[in-house]
Amino acid sequence: MAQDSVLASECQFWLKKLSMWEQASSTLETQQDTCFHLSQFQEFLKQMYDSLKEMDFNIIMERYPQIGHLLAKTCWNPFILAYDESQKYLIWCLCCLIKKEPQNSRESELNFWIRGLLSQILSQFRLDTKEVGFFTKSLGYEPIDYYPGLLKNMVLSLVSELRENHLNGFNTQSRMAPDRMTSLSQVCVPLVTLPDFEPLVEALLTYHGHEPQEILRPEFFEAVNEAFLQRKISLPLSAIITLWLRHLPSLEKAMLRLFEKLFSSERNCLRKMECFIKDSWLPQAACNPAIFRIVDEMFRFALLETDGAPEVVTSLQVFTRCFAEALEKENRELKFALRTYFPYAAPSLTTVVLQHPEAIPPEHQLQPLQHISELLREAVEGQICGSQGYPFESWFLLAHFGGWIDMAAQQLLRLEAEPPAALLWLLAFYYSPQDGRQQRAQTMIELKAVLDYLLTLLSSAPLSAMDLQVASVQSSNEDSRSLVCGQLVRCLILNFLLWAPECHAIAQEAITLMAHNEEVTQEIIGFLHQTLYRWEHLGHEALSPCLPPPLPCILTSLPGPQGQDPKGHC
Repeated sequence: MAQDSVLASECQFWLKKLSMWEQASSTLETQQDTCFHLSQFQEFLKQMYDSLKEMDFNIIMERYPQIGHLLAKTCWNPFILAYDESQKYLIWCLCCLIKKEPQNSRESELNFWIRGLLSQILSQFRLDTKEVGFFTKSLGYEPIDYYPGLLKNMVLSLVSELRENHLNGFNTQSRMAPDRMTSLSQVCVPLVTLPDFEPLVEALLTYHGHEPQEILRPEFFEAVNEAFLQRKISLPLSAIITLWLRHLPSLEKAMLRLFEKLFSSERNCLRKMECFIKDSWLPQAACNPAIFRIVDEMFRFALLETDGAPEVVTSLQVFTRCFAEALEKENRELKFALRTYFPYAAPSLTTVVLQHPEAIPPEHQLQPLQHISELLREAVEGQICGSQGYPFESWFLLAHFGGWIDMAAQQLLRLEAEPPAALLWLLAFYYSPQDGRQQRAQTMIELKAVLDYLLTLLSSAPLSAMDLQVASVQSSNEDSRSLVCGQLVRCLILNFLLWAPECHAIAQEAITLMAHNEEVTQEIIGFLHQTLYRWEHLGHEALSPCLPPPLPCILTSLPGPQGQDPKGHC
């Protein structure tokens, strides 16, 4: 409050100074006095902006009733406008006075007046304002009549010039000078959210010169990115892609903002996750391989930092589904080779996993699953001795496409013959990629034993929930290896309950018995939500003739914060 009082007092001082400079602008003494005080006035404008940006419009008018008068006088002082810093803080202060949604005619008139002041500042780029003013007044027009049109025409003129520059290429005589481009981007920083300036913002973003270094100001990219993230600006996808390619910190910020939404929302609300992801435009932008690689690296880092946390894996899989849909629309003829998106994986493996697992009929699912398993096994176990990174790279590729793992578990339960080792290996590798050959072989043996037990139950007396609980309890020890086996066993049991018609009557009771602690409960809830999410994409008609039990009823019967809407609609 004390700072506001000081600024209010300084406001009176500078208003007097500006009036004095205006009355004697042509004298040498006035010009010298202006230059002498310029740095102090710039500091005043900076402090004033820091104060205004935190205030509501009504409070600004109450504390600084003369602020509009002061800024208006500043706009007509050529010595002050000659310095970029002065222009920047002056524009920022003016933008603080704009009412986004004016409530009365007074506020609308104020917005109109401020647009005129902004056009005066922008006119320094290309127009002699005195000549314009003299010409329009001679025709009988007042500033309030021509400033909005002048502002619009200046923007359109700058846009046309930028597009001509783009076409002229190396013809430097007809191109806008780089320093002028830099200055223009600086001026636009506080103006990016104003509708009148959207064409100019888009033209600046999509302008491609031949300078060795970026000529647009970082503050411009940051302001546009923040306006886009807050949905205060409407730009085409091409402009957003260009923004993220030219300024990588903006892309990183967009991803971090998406992570905040995904990881702070309901953990298992996959429909809501999908809405957040699609609304971010990141899957669509990721059709550009350069953007995809950065997005993918951020997911990789998040997985490593959280030790493969389920919510991160789920977010990655939902994002990949959205990306695959966007890629299918964008690249019907596949403009980029698949290996440009996944350079660390074998092209043959990438081609297979990018298929939609749900679109493959059940009778044809075994062959691609075995092929994926063979390719992964060759990559992981055939690696050069001492190379520790490749198992993770192979797992990371597989983690994008979790539908294959669910399909493998379902195939093991549907096959009446000896379970294929390739499918057992695929499940063991996915749930514990860090294991060596011997550990993975032991996991496969234990997995086969549980599978045999489950299939034996189908041919025995009527099933009970306690029969399934026996298999679940056997793998619930506390050592890390048993925890992995426990997750695998629960995966099999849950698929067994959902896909075997004989189990539907006991499904709810059996799942409730399995959820014996918070961690396991959350794991089961996550599995059921992901299953519901896939069913919604697949369509219930594709689940016939073996329609699984009603999962929403099972979800609501489990303890814990599952949420009110099991489908997770937005």
